[in-house]
Amino acid sequence: MTSLWLDGRPDTPASAPQLDAQHVDVAVVGAGITGLCTALLLARAGKSVLVLEARQVGAGTTGNTTGKLSLLQGTKLSRVSAKHGERLVGDYVTGNTEGRDWLIRYCAEHGVPVQREDAYTYAQSPSGIEDARAEFDACRTAGLPVEWVHDADVPFPFHGGVRLPDQAQLDPVPLLDSFVAELEHRGGSVAQGARVRSVSIGSPLRLTVDAADRSASRTVTAEHCVLATGIPILDRGGFFAKVSPHRSYCVALKVPGDITRAMYLSSDSPTRSIRYAPTPDGERLIVGGGGHTVGRADHAADAVSELVHWAKQHYPGAVQTHNWSAQDYSPIDELPYAGPILPGTRHVWVATGFDKWGLTNGIAAALALSGQILGGHMSWARAFAAWSPHELSGLTTALQHNLEVGYQMAKGWVAPLARHGDPAEGQGLVTGPPWNLRADSVVDGVHRTVSPVCPHLGGIVNWNDADCAWECPLHGSRFAPDGTLLEGPATRGLTPADTHVSHHARGGSARP
Repeated sequence: MTSLWLDGRPDTPASAPQLDAQHVDVAVVGAGITGLCTALLLARAGKSVLVLEARQVGAGTTGNTTGKLSLLQGTKLSRVSAKHGERLVGDYVTGNTEGRDWLIRYCAEHGVPVQREDAYTYAQSPSGIEDARAEFDACRTAGLPVEWVHDADVPFPFHGGVRLPDQAQLDPVPLLDSFVAELEHRGGSVAQGARVRSVSIGSPLRLTVDAADRSASRTVTAEHCVLATGIPILDRGGFFAKVSPHRSYCVALKVPGDITRAMYLSSDSPTRSIRYAPTPDGERLIVGGGGHTVGRADHAADAVSELVHWAKQHYPGAVQTHNWSAQDYSPIDELPYAGPILPGTRHVWVATGFDKWGLTNGIAAALALSGQILGGHMSWARAFAAWSPHELSGLTTALQHNLEVGYQMAKGWVAPLARHGDPAEGQGLVTGPPWNLRADSVVDGVHRTVSPVCPHLGGIVNWNDADCAWECPLHGSRFAPDGTLLEGPATRGLTPADTHVSHHARGGSARP
């Protein structure tokens, strides 16, 4: 599953990173929009900066986003308002506005294509009108120039919604490429295929880094470390318990005739996110939705099938060209985190909890983090505080979330006792008693067996049949069929066992 944006990009780094005896002012872990923008801002200020990326630039959430750059974010503002009131809603909007405007200026100055379009939060049915109205009220209170519209020129059900004019959308990959080019021009560097395994606190910090080719570990020293990895790879601060990981899906389609121009996001379920995207081969319609907590979907592939069915139902003649998925993290108190990993520390920094709005929140977090590292302060950054009394509003959510994590832990170790048999093509299965668990999968005719125990905190992985990947239902770590780590907070993969050609696919064709 390759996104429309990443299609045609190499899956592996061209060569192993050169990291011998490196010392920098700031080491940034993660080469998505937050990490690269933070690195660029610090390099502009004269800092020596190294970005360490375990896979490739944009391989995580940024390269799999829908690419919407909007202050109207579904029902986000009404949810923030319900927990925190007008002041923090105002700070959140101000931070997102600064992030959006900074990014639009950057794109204009560096020739990165952006399409300016209106954004809508809309009700698909009468049951969604109340939530859409609540978002309209929250937007008005925050000073956004929204209007309520009863109709829209769209082929899908529309029962009224909020319209915010002149927002933006883009392809994130040219943006990341531009960030890398400017960063390197200013003396910074990006090491792809460099996975950070640990960070030792001291003066300076010591980062242990493994190369993708599994050669010997290297050490990078730095005065500051920024963890821009979606969820922090370090357990200090317990951020894995303060965010909930979610997987959602997108399909791109060729659509005959007129294509929907504005950006739409439903206020009711099932979620529908719609935008168009220009490509060298003509415009595409992008439809997103089908979200679930990572590792807890029985048949994730059904979500992709549902999106395609919905698109073809409302856009007759539509032909699917791509489908992909992305991982996002929802904070317990609705507000993102951008600040020190522990209260009072000023050397290790985190950014997470963007709740599917990383293009604006990621830039805002980069502005906040670089400002703090350089000794500055932005008043709106209190809405992005990594540690703040406003988190008390999320205690009930955190309790529910972590009770569910405990349940998933127990279930994962016991449920495989009742499972038997071999997986079919494109499927995976965990079987065996707790003392001898095994995870078997068959993908493209290759049968692989790995340990199902997540190396983060010992959860038992489940199979995602949409992505053909193992997922931990505790905190969202994800692994390829052969156990290779795809996303943290784990910092190493599943222990592999035997690999052989499966009898399921002898003489057959590869998975589509």
